Amino acid sequence: MTSTIRTALETEAARLGFAAFGIAPATAAPLAGQRLRQWLADGCQGDMLWMAESADRRATPQGLWPDVQSVIMLGTSYAPALDPLRHADHPETGVISVYAQGSDYHDVIKRRLKALARFLVAAAPEAAVKVFVDTAPVMEKPLAAAAGLGWQGKHSNLVSRSQGSWLFLGAIYTTLDLPGDAPHADRCGSCDRCQTACPTQAFPAPYRLDARRCLSYLTIEHKGPIPEEFRTALGNRIYGCDDCLAVCPWNRFAQAARDLAFQPRAELTAPALADLLALDDASFRQVFAGSPIRRIGRNRLVRNALIAAGNSAAAALRAPVAALQGDDDTVVRDAADWALAQLSHAPG
Repeated sequence: MTSTIRTALETEAARLGFAAFGIAPATAAPLAGQRLRQWLADGCQGDMLWMAESADRRATPQGLWPDVQSVIMLGTSYAPALDPLRHADHPETGVISVYAQGSDYHDVIKRRLKALARFLVAAAPEAAVKVFVDTAPVMEKPLAAAAGLGWQGKHSNLVSRSQGSWLFLGAIYTTLDLPGDAPHADRCGSCDRCQTACPTQAFPAPYRLDARRCLSYLTIEHKGPIPEEFRTALGNRIYGCDDCLAVCPWNRFAQAARDLAFQPRAELTAPALADLLALDDASFRQVFAGSPIRRIGRNRLVRNALIAAGNSAAAALRAPVAALQGDDDTVVRDAADWALAQLSHAPG
């Protein structure tokens, strides 16, 4: 009976748009909690205090829900059609991480997870289910590896043989005891491209990320001023950083995502820094409606754009930068002062 349900689930998952499917017992990834606690003890979470507060619930599926028996892991491809690093040499253009150039994946994937969960309950009415995508205390990457979707690469993200480094992950916890899949073997080998590509040396060792040095963390999660030691390395990245993902050799097997929900929005593929510096709260909400970027708010995005402007050597950005020296937000004012000091050396 459960094997029949599993087959039907995989078929339905593909119909709903999921590119990867696997099941792991709730007891899978037993070392994940231990590694999490060591990572937290070393302070690698920075000011993501919620990571420590939810550590007991995050460490194992049963820590979050004692009744869970099986974890259904789903992956959705967002593989880009173009090189994510193609704007690195266009300093007046802001670079947004590939995953955030389309619709907010939280909303899209949760709807699909709920649809698949309803399908499961219809097939097995005795089953209880819970769905999670990113915001819950769930160890998605170790569980996805345990369910056979791929392996955690040296950049700590999941790598798939067919989708490369470009997978959104979602989970369905269920009380149903379903047949599991074999864990995926690590296929990074001796490759260290992701390690050497990192502009801030955020990997103290393979498979280990220090978020305090990571540009994705600094531009998205970190609320205060970006530490000066990392500002030049930020370049023109204004939301996230794809460097370690983009250089992974396994990406050559990934086909560009065809999912309409994650097709890049034209205004987010190469936004002009001058336009971003002019955003107020209302225009920010309008431009980034339906985007995951909206959750960091106008002030943090403008802070990032100011650091990018300071790195641009573009004299034309002096005026919009100077206009922000009187901003209501202290972090924005700090970034504007720094950027204007950098631009004082720009020719023109």
